[in-house]
Amino acid sequence: MDQQERYLRELKKLFWENSYNPDIYQLERLAHFAELITKKNDEVNLISRKDVENIIENHIFISALMSEYLPNKSNKFLDIGTGGGFPGIPLAIMKPLMRGVLVDSTGKKIEAVKEFIDKLKLGNIVAENDRVESDEFKEKYAGKFDLVVSRATVPLIILFRYSIPLIKDKAYIMAIKGGDLEEEFNTAKMKYNSYIKKSTIFELAYKPNNAKNEKGKKLVVLELNK
Repeated sequence: MDQQERYLRELKKLFWENSYNPDIYQLERLAHFAELITKKNDEVNLISRKDVENIIENHIFISALMSEYLPNKSNKFLDIGTGGGFPGIPLAIMKPLMRGVLVDSTGKKIEAVKEFIDKLKLGNIVAENDRVESDEFKEKYAGKFDLVVSRATVPLIILFRYSIPLIKDKAYIMAIKGGDLEEEFNTAKMKYNSYIKKSTIFELAYKPNNAKNEKGKKLVVLELNK
């Protein structure tokens, strides 16, 4: 059995055990993405080398799981600090009708992400080598997004600061975070409370290895009005 087939089996098991039913084409693309990441990781540090063995559960599945919580009316998303393409590429696979921009300031990572997008034939996303706080990026994408996603790249208060110039009048921020979020959330709320219409924190528990969320992963969902 080759590597991609092993990844596919692992994905099928995780989705099935958690009562999610992507079509086989989506699962095959996710497995292909995992294989591409693993091979490229020898050249560019996209994920922790010690984490390569757990790429499906810790990176591919957890990113794809975000798609189950997406607001219905979201059409265009921004993935801030995408690294090797997380969560942007799994989201694009799971939600092919959504469009997205994946941005990272590290050129080697974005070159890898562009290669992945091409090989996976994902026509609904693009990758940008830039800083979201740069004047050029803000001018290009001002008010363009109704959803901002991120995987623990920056504190919530910074995520707000980056997002506000780039989102539409009504939008969402979704971030996967670990640990105790109370202080981080309260700090962000002190400055940006006037933008927050609703906030929800979901425990990202899943079977079989994280049934009680022993890993402490949370999904923060913030509904915003500018």
